[in-house]
Amino acid sequence: LVDNASTLLDASDLVFIDAPGTGFSRIAGKDKEKAFYGVDADGHAFSTFIQEFLSKYNRWNSPKYLFGESYGTPRASVVVNDLETENDVDFNGVILLSAILNFDLSVDGPETNPGVDLPYQIALPTYAATAWYHNKLPGQKPKDLVPFVQQVEHFAMTDYALALQRGALISQKQRMYIANKLHAFTGLPVSYILKANLRINGGEFEKTLQDNMDLTTGRLDTRFSGPTLDPLSKEADYDPQSAAISSAYVSAFNYYARNQLDYGAGKVFKPGIDVFKWWDFKHEQPGAGFAFPGATNVMPDLANAMKQNPNLKVMLNGGYYDLATPYFEGWYEMHHLPIPLNLQNNISYHYYPSGHMVYAHEESLKQLHDAVAGFIRSTSNVQ
Repeated sequence: LVDNASTLLDASDLVFIDAPGTGFSRIAGKDKEKAFYGVDADGHAFSTFIQEFLSKYNRWNSPKYLFGESYGTPRASVVVNDLETENDVDFNGVILLSAILNFDLSVDGPETNPGVDLPYQIALPTYAATAWYHNKLPGQKPKDLVPFVQQVEHFAMTDYALALQRGALISQKQRMYIANKLHAFTGLPVSYILKANLRINGGEFEKTLQDNMDLTTGRLDTRFSGPTLDPLSKEADYDPQSAAISSAYVSAFNYYARNQLDYGAGKVFKPGIDVFKWWDFKHEQPGAGFAFPGATNVMPDLANAMKQNPNLKVMLNGGYYDLATPYFEGWYEMHHLPIPLNLQNNISYHYYPSGHMVYAHEESLKQLHDAVAGFIRSTSNVQ
């Protein structure tokens, strides 16, 4: 445990909020799971806490930012809209790290939603970056990552998109052309790609990329690899990244809280909890009047907050090796927000040679600090 040379305390005060039931917090009361575990219930809990914090510590007139990571990105979209439009609490900015706002775009299990092929397209640049990193590309390896993935982005949204849209009407010639291009960009065998009908989900890619070495590729950070648990499985059975580094984070935080902050005696710190058996994915989008029972999509929430507060700035951060929330997914979502074209200028983009937890790569941690600190200083209205 060492001091963080890249802390954001040089640019902002920081308030960390544990999701209800995680960390040292616990939920209680009748129907407690219903009260907290759902897209809208969770957003309400955070919004309420933030208002109470602003009151207790007299910070109502301070510059305000939401920083959401992973599920914290849809949470931030819900919360900023709730606070901006229902509680008259304006924010200077929303910082999104490893974003997923529309769950229809997830590359985890897209085969359960046939007819929607976008998840395969927006995950392809991450597949390519991963193959590049692990030296799995056939032929000569491109020298630089960024121009290579930009080439793949173009292919994903043009030739690949048109081929997938053809469905069963695709010609055999076009099918082979796409399979060979996917092989060139991912290193996966052409026979495997054809068997998968040109559509490989995240778990299949993680299991197959290094299959000849009996290695499974990471999900949260595809730079990581670990021994394959079941060589005959269709998809990855675990995440080597989580297995590699989770204990370090949990151990260090427990030590810090108990030995330096003198907090947590007799309490169990919960880094995560299983809420899926209770979680309510239904979400009431702005102006809808009811909670929609389909896949969660909070793009309208962020868009509504931006329209009602045209000064609100959004900063998107992503890692090239993140297969939980592929970086290109966030790019796609931001460019499809239902906002006036001029408000697109309020969104900035930053990408790093790291994974879902961008800060787990030291150089990316430094870059992330500089980018976020610069964003805060340029938008805080503090002279």
